[in-house]
Amino acid sequence: MIQVVSSAWALLLGMCLLMVGNGMQGTLLGIRGGIEGFSTFQMSIVMSAYFVGFLGGSRMAPGMIRRVGHVRVFAALASLISAVMILYPTFPNTIVWSIGRVLIGFCFSAVYVTAESWLNNAATNENRGQALSAYMIVQTLGIVIAQALLLTADPSGFILFVIPSVLVSIAVTPILLSISPTPPFGTTKPMSLSTLMETSPLGCVGMFLLGGVFSAQFGMAAVYGAEAGLSVAQISLFVAAFFVGSVILQYPIGWISDRMDRRSLIVITALIGGAGSMVGMMLGHIFPILLATAFVVGGMSNPLYSLIMAHTNDFLEHEDMASASGGMLFINGLGAVLGPVITGWMMGTTLGPGGFYLFTAVLFAALAGYASYRKTQRAAVPVEDTGNYVPIYPSATAVAVEIAQEYVIEAEQEAAEEAAQKSAEEDKIAHDSDNYVADDIKRD
Repeated sequence: MIQVVSSAWALLLGMCLLMVGNGMQGTLLGIRGGIEGFSTFQMSIVMSAYFVGFLGGSRMAPGMIRRVGHVRVFAALASLISAVMILYPTFPNTIVWSIGRVLIGFCFSAVYVTAESWLNNAATNENRGQALSAYMIVQTLGIVIAQALLLTADPSGFILFVIPSVLVSIAVTPILLSISPTPPFGTTKPMSLSTLMETSPLGCVGMFLLGGVFSAQFGMAAVYGAEAGLSVAQISLFVAAFFVGSVILQYPIGWISDRMDRRSLIVITALIGGAGSMVGMMLGHIFPILLATAFVVGGMSNPLYSLIMAHTNDFLEHEDMASASGGMLFINGLGAVLGPVITGWMMGTTLGPGGFYLFTAVLFAALAGYASYRKTQRAAVPVEDTGNYVPIYPSATAVAVEIAQEYVIEAEQEAAEEAAQKSAEEDKIAHDSDNYVADDIKRD
C-alpha cells in the first residue's frame, strides 16, 4: 500500500478532492431543493439526471480519450464540472439543475475512466489489489469529508457551491503537474446482454436492483433528510453513515464470501439490508436509529455490488471477464437512472419520507428472493473453485472493474502455481521417503 500511495499520490489526492466536490454538490442540492420549495418528485428528476449523464459518459469517454488523450479530457471536463457547480445557485430552476446534473454525471464518469486508467498504469501485478483498495478508500473518504464541509456555511447562500467548485479546480493541479506518464488506452468490447443473462441471471438481476439501491442512497438521501425535517448537520451525518458502513463492512463480508456459497451470502446480506430499511421506515424519527439503519443499509448494499461481480465471475472464463464487466455496468446504470425517480414518486405519495426506505426494502427483498430461487436452479460452484472477492465501489467505471478482473485472474494463477509447487514438493518428499524405506530394507 505504501508503494501504491508513493507512486500515485497525486492521482489519489486529486480524486479525493474531486469526490469531496461531488459529494458536496449531491447532498447540497437535496437540501437546497427543499429551501427553494421544489417538490420531492421534481428533486428525484434532478437526482436521476446525474445517472443519465454518468451512463452516457461511461459509453462515450473511451472514444474521447482515444481522440484527444487523457490530459485534455481530464482538464476540460474538470473545468466544466467546476463551472456547472457555480451555476446551480445562480439559476435555481429544476430544468437548469437537471441539465447541470446530466453534464456533471457525464463529466465525472469520463474523469473516473481517465483516473482509473492512470491508476492501472501505475499499479503492478503485485500491488494491483492494494491500488484498487486505496482508490476505493479515497473515494469514500472524499464523500465523507464533503458532508462535514456542508456545516461551514448557510446552504441557502452561494458559499457552499463555491467550495466544491474551487476544490474540483484544485484537484486537477496535482494530477496534471505529476510526472507520471499518461498510459495507453484500450477498452474491451462489452459482452451482449443476452449472453450475459444466460451466463449469470442472478448477476444481471442483482446488478439492476443494486443500481436502484445505490442511486437512492447517493441521490435521494439528502432529499429524504430535508423532507423528514432534519437539520443540515443531521443530514450530513445521515448521508455519511451510508458510506462509512460501506467501508467498514466491505472487507468482513468479502472475507466470508471466499469461504461459503456466495448465493447464500447474497441472500443473508440482502435480508439484513432489507431489515435495516424496514427499521428505518418505522423508526426513522429517532435520529440515532436512523443513523444505525443508514450504516447497515450502506454496509450491505456496497459489498453486495462486489459480491454480485464475484459471483458472476465464478461462471465466466478468464478471457470473458473484462467483456462481461461492461454489460454489468450498463445494467447497473439502467437501475440507477430509475432509482431516484421511483423513490421520489413513493415519497411524494401518502408514504412521505418513509417511501425512501420502503423502496430500498423492496429491492433488497427482491434480490434475496431471486437469489434463493437461483439456488434451486443451478448447483453451487465449489468454494475452492471460486475466484477472489475484490472490493469495488458502485460508481466504478469499466476500467476499475477490469482492474479488479485482472487482479482476480492474477491471484487465481498465483494460487494455482503455489498449489502445483506444493504438490510437487509433497511428491518429492514422498518419493524420498519411499527411497529411504527401500534402502533400509536392502540393508536389513
